[in-house]
Amino acid sequence: MYITKDLVAASATPLVLGILAEGESYGYAILKQINEVSGGQLEWTDGLLYPLLHRLERLGHVESAWQTPPGERRRKYYRITDQGRAELAEQRRQWATVVDALRGVWNATPSVKPIPAWEAGR
Repeated sequence: MYITKDLVAASATPLVLGILAEGESYGYAILKQINEVSGGQLEWTDGLLYPLLHRLERLGHVESAWQTPPGERRRKYYRITDQGRAELAEQRRQWATVVDALRGVWNATPSVKPIPAWEAGR
């Protein structure tokens, strides 16, 4: 399924902050986790993730530090800050409102019926 750029962009911050709320992580691991939690429906690239992480860092929502785990290569690890946790809580409230509104509209709207071929040309 194709997810529009607008929806990916809108959901990017709460996704990354939510992942980092579980513990610090580095870029590739974040990309992998997003793919896993979305069942493969969201396949982000470095070009989406790293500018977002840098923006979140500038805003004070995440901090980063270079680490070299034993036997591994040097990586930049990101962790959520207290300010980032507050932002995540706000994002959750906003998304809950949007999801509730969508459910309300979708539950109130009758199922979309296909247009018969003879009417499609009108």
